[in-house]
Amino acid sequence: MTHRLARAGLLTLVSLCTACSSCAATIRVQPGQDLAATIQAAAAGDVIEVARGVYYANLLINKPLTLRGINRPTISGGERGDTIRVTAPDVTIEGLIVRDSGASLQDQNAGIYIFPGAHRAVVQHCDLTYNLFGLWIEKVKDVRIEGNTITGKRDLDSARRGNGIQLYNTQGAQIIGNNISFVRDALYVDVSHHAVFRGNKLHHSRYGSHYMTSYYNLWEDNDSYYNRGGLALMEVRDQVVRNNRAWGNSDHGIMLRSVQDSVVENNVVSHNVRGFFIYDVEYTTLRGNLVLNNQVGVHLSAGSTRNAVQNNDFIGNREQVRYVGTHDEAWGATKASEHDRGNHWSNYLGWDRDADGVGDIPYEANDMVDRLSWRHPSMKLLMGSPAVQALRLVALQFPVLRVPSVVDASPHMVPFNKNWSIWSDKSQPGH
Repeated sequence: MTHRLARAGLLTLVSLCTACSSCAATIRVQPGQDLAATIQAAAAGDVIEVARGVYYANLLINKPLTLRGINRPTISGGERGDTIRVTAPDVTIEGLIVRDSGASLQDQNAGIYIFPGAHRAVVQHCDLTYNLFGLWIEKVKDVRIEGNTITGKRDLDSARRGNGIQLYNTQGAQIIGNNISFVRDALYVDVSHHAVFRGNKLHHSRYGSHYMTSYYNLWEDNDSYYNRGGLALMEVRDQVVRNNRAWGNSDHGIMLRSVQDSVVENNVVSHNVRGFFIYDVEYTTLRGNLVLNNQVGVHLSAGSTRNAVQNNDFIGNREQVRYVGTHDEAWGATKASEHDRGNHWSNYLGWDRDADGVGDIPYEANDMVDRLSWRHPSMKLLMGSPAVQALRLVALQFPVLRVPSVVDASPHMVPFNKNWSIWSDKSQPGH
């Protein structure tokens, strides 16, 4: 009897679930129809398909549903408020042109504003243009923002623009394959953890990415270029930053400020004023990075120590390392082995008599010539001359002339990155 009742209850539950799923409808909206009213009349789970055309509306989505554009329709907010507000969980927005939000920084006007509690929102394959903030995303879990093109109100000064994507107090966000430009900061990330940022193009903005107090995030395969700063990680820990490219930025390529317990590997940092800006960084691994043709390869200061810096290539930077410190900082391997070596320095003056691929004398990145060139920039015209190279060798022979330096005990004689030269012609934007 008990088994029969359980089986009957299970059949009833399945029937109810089937009936509920069959209730979801696909509703089609044509130009001239009231899109906002259609959304309010729809049931949870419905799919609203919007035909090509222009719809002037400020939309509120307060139930789970899908808003899908057919052939790229345009939703214009009329330059007031948010063009689309999402307050319910499980909402998908796809295939739309979303534009013309208001311009109030105080009200945080956005093309799409995802409100607290709107968990699992998906915004994909949309164009968000001429909005103050492209997307404002606050206090939600597991959003996915994928394949969108986002541009800001580019006629405004940078300080008066909003950010391309703003993440505040989120968990598990996936920001994948977006193209973001002409905003204040392309990605602004604050108190947002366990996120994935992959395959985004971030350019022509103040910062490509501006991270603060965010932990356990993955930053992978992104391009950040022609910004003031590329990737800025500040007051964060447990980050993985790998296989990214930061080039042509008018200040830094990658900033690491107050970073701990992170891995920064296999990135290309090229043709920036400063390749890496490293400030107050501890217990972090930097390996396999290509730092090429920057004015300063690495600006290192504020007690950045106890880091593992190995197998990187420093090639053609006007100053390889600008180090501000009171004692030598050891980089590279303490004992060279086949898989654990120092870094490659294109201006290394040592030799390799035993042909093991490792220089016989340490590399010092902050020697007397470097210090003189900071004080007298005109010296850079002579950097390749025999006289300056002789001065470096003299400084090695007379330690009394030394200043605290980054010291690599096992410099690698040839670059680790065999294809480094393909980055040689990346041009730097004008200032």
